[in-house]
Amino acid sequence: MSLKQLNEQVKRDLDYLNYDDPTWVKPRQSEQGHIFDVVIVGGGQSGLAIAFGLLKERISNILIIDENDKGQEGPWETYARMVTLRTPKHITSVDLGIPSLTFRAYWESQFGEKSWSELDKISRGDWMNYLKWYRDILSLPVQNQTKLELIEPVGDHYFALHTKNAYSKETLLTRKVVLATGIQGGGEWHTPHFISKSLPKHLYAHTSEPIDFMNLKNKKVAILGGGASAFDNANFALEQGVSEAHVFVRREQMPRINPIRKMESSGMIERFQALADEKKYEAISHFFKHNQPPTNDTFNRAKSNNGFKLHLGSPWKKVEERPDGIHIKTPKGEHLFDFLIISTGLITDPALRPELALLEHNIKRWGDVYDPPNSLKNPILDSHPYLDKGFSFQARNKHEQLSGLYAFNYSALISCGITASALSGMRYGVPRLVSAIADELFLDDEEEILTEFYQYDEEEFIGQWKAEELQS
Repeated sequence: MSLKQLNEQVKRDLDYLNYDDPTWVKPRQSEQGHIFDVVIVGGGQSGLAIAFGLLKERISNILIIDENDKGQEGPWETYARMVTLRTPKHITSVDLGIPSLTFRAYWESQFGEKSWSELDKISRGDWMNYLKWYRDILSLPVQNQTKLELIEPVGDHYFALHTKNAYSKETLLTRKVVLATGIQGGGEWHTPHFISKSLPKHLYAHTSEPIDFMNLKNKKVAILGGGASAFDNANFALEQGVSEAHVFVRREQMPRINPIRKMESSGMIERFQALADEKKYEAISHFFKHNQPPTNDTFNRAKSNNGFKLHLGSPWKKVEERPDGIHIKTPKGEHLFDFLIISTGLITDPALRPELALLEHNIKRWGDVYDPPNSLKNPILDSHPYLDKGFSFQARNKHEQLSGLYAFNYSALISCGITASALSGMRYGVPRLVSAIADELFLDDEEEILTEFYQYDEEEFIGQWKAEELQS
């Protein structure tokens, strides 16, 4: 089957499902302009899958907005520097159960079944190309170059989304908002203060930021962090001509266990939300202890490069700029570098998100509802929003509007597991989110829907007969 034939198969499969049936949602009117039923913030893999899920549920008055240019959504063409995805190739995700929409179908239509069986992992570039195809074949409504600046509640019925692009500002009105904003969408990337306060910004960058590797050619780079991203950046830097890339890890041994693999086979991804709060908190606390290790091929590729150096049990105690470079002090020695790359993850807290400035004071956190044992208590976990099973924010003060606002990003980790945080969780998380939105839209209009139902009197049966015929 060619890609052209696959495209026809996708359209046929969707036609079998009555994909284009009219919506059941009651339209809302406003003097201020069009009111969307749902606006999805983020046009990466999650945002696209959510839009497809909503369209399958005949919720069509929707829009995806993304601040990036078309084809630059998500991390794959920006700050992601791995060669391949870490997720096993057979895991399904954004297809939402439609075989012709799977990555496997997309791959085999171009390279054949034998090529699929020989494929080890999906390359980053191939995955992004697949997402572009997915967006186009489904004709998903994405508005690029649109950055959300502020979410403002308007009465009790909808939100005003204040956005901007390169030329102007625009206010979008919507009943529901989904923050499908990825890894950093629940807070911000974390650079330790002892680094940001000690060095000028041109001497370091977080892995999430653009880095001018061409300017670092033949120079020495230090990377702080022992997770997969640290090794991805080390490999990328060396491939771009950096003379040495040193990875500094706080632990005495490299993390070896990837808890996601166990979650994928144990029911923990799809059933996580059934756990009691104390079990959720305990499980994610354990999850945080296991920083996702690099894949074996990523580590071996770094190890095989003469410019790669690994420093275990070597947290940075002090950094300072000197005339001959950046001086780093660790418990095991001192080092001199030309540039630092920070791979220390992120901090989750709604207070860190500028678009939530008018709402974050009312967003319930885990620290508001659960007091863990001292052995588990973690302020990083406590600052996560406390979401319901449908990914909806919960209000501290029920008298202030928060209904209709959903978080499908890394901030959902404690409440909903990795269903919004990893490719392997999306096939479970997206349908749950879509169902919650559909229920809420239905209940918003239940009186009108039920009144129309009670008044419905269109005759369908038109048969006639005589009494004696009926008795014969």
